[in-house]
Amino acid sequence: MGRNFKRFAIYKFRTMVEDAPKKGLLITSSGDKRVTNVGKILRRLKIDELPQLINVLKGDMSLVGPRPEVEKYVELYKKDYSEILKVRPGITDTSSIAYSNEEDVLRKWADPELYYMNVVLPEKIRLSQEYLKQHSCCQDMKLIFKTLFRVFLSFPKA
Repeated sequence: MGRNFKRFAIYKFRTMVEDAPKKGLLITSSGDKRVTNVGKILRRLKIDELPQLINVLKGDMSLVGPRPEVEKYVELYKKDYSEILKVRPGITDTSSIAYSNEEDVLRKWADPELYYMNVVLPEKIRLSQEYLKQHSCCQDMKLIFKTLFRVFLSFPKA
């Protein structure tokens, strides 16, 4: 879901098998069999997000802003999202940094989707609301640098 609850196609490199949503959850955790071998590398290095620059050029997204969420989860917290989705979703935000290891976090739970809906998603919403209250060009620059630093740390050490 994008700005004003409008659906849009988000560009990403394919990291999962074809029809992955029909074969499992809308979220992934570490060890998800739907993620391809190449997909594991792209995800670890956060390269799968790079095509979202096309979304930025098209005007669907911005560099920084609350991360887009799938409709199913937006509907659970529609009241909260009514404020969040007044702005364009972004490639990065505070929750992207806080949950850069989200797949590992979800892996620890017997029902990762339930944990996501009841714990992770409310925290992401809180972080998005906090971002919107503090939003500034300076804040966005800090988030861009923090994201680049986090991506740099994910590269394998020689």
